[in-house]
Amino acid sequence: MLSRLVAHGFDLKHIQPPRGAAHLHCMTVSAGFEQRRNEHYSWDGMKRGSAPFLVLQHTTQGEGQLDYAGVRHKLTPGKTMLVTMPHEHRYFLERGGHWEYFWMLISGREAMRLSLDILATAGPVLSLSEAEVDTLAAATRTCLTDSTMSAGKASSLGYAALTTLYDAAFSALPAAAAAHPAAIERVLSYIEHNISAPLHVERLAAIASMSRAHFVRRFTETVGSPPSHYVLKRRIARAERLLLATEMSVVDIAAMTGFADGNYFSKVFRRVRNTAPLAHRATRFEAR
Repeated sequence: MLSRLVAHGFDLKHIQPPRGAAHLHCMTVSAGFEQRRNEHYSWDGMKRGSAPFLVLQHTTQGEGQLDYAGVRHKLTPGKTMLVTMPHEHRYFLERGGHWEYFWMLISGREAMRLSLDILATAGPVLSLSEAEVDTLAAATRTCLTDSTMSAGKASSLGYAALTTLYDAAFSALPAAAAAHPAAIERVLSYIEHNISAPLHVERLAAIASMSRAHFVRRFTETVGSPPSHYVLKRRIARAERLLLATEMSVVDIAAMTGFADGNYFSKVFRRVRNTAPLAHRATRFEAR
């Protein structure tokens, strides 16, 4: 299917299917197959409006760059990028460079929920199998060539692309888990199942049967961040999903994700995500 997309040639298309009576919460908005060569090409994730959406972009030739959460990623052939908007990141072509890629832009609260799960697990850059790349290429090609695109088909194409990334992200979990020491795995599992409870470092160290200092050192070496930072990341990720997928109050979400109260949760959420919780929730309706 990738070869058929390449044979179709460079193209892009905005998709505006007729709306149905019911809202569909995963909707492909546009798609394209493009190349950039020795030109200015740069997208800032905080300057693309307030409505939430995601970009799925697969590199076929050349090299792009992604600055995400303070880390630089090289987008080389075979790499698939997933980013959400609004979010503090930038992807771009370096001066004198060449970058060829195909992409899909997808909106809707279910699309955002899935993408946040994928990002929390695998990060913004994934390496897919040939069959998975073919699935993304087939969805992109259908977007570009189907002249009678319905709302249902636009939604199913978005789901097909995102669930492909979902499988790629989560199929790697068993191998990754096996690489973690059993004591750290116990702690990670405890955090996921007790996100609303107090998760003091002393308690986590006891679960790992380690001293506090030894636990912090081993956890940081294994997971890549200190226990307190990891817990906050998981709490914010859970809160984002609840904001997008439920009508729960900020106070209830704060209680379910381990924050002392709604005011403190709002303060932390605003600091981490650069927006207030209710403002983040409200933008989901703009993407419909």
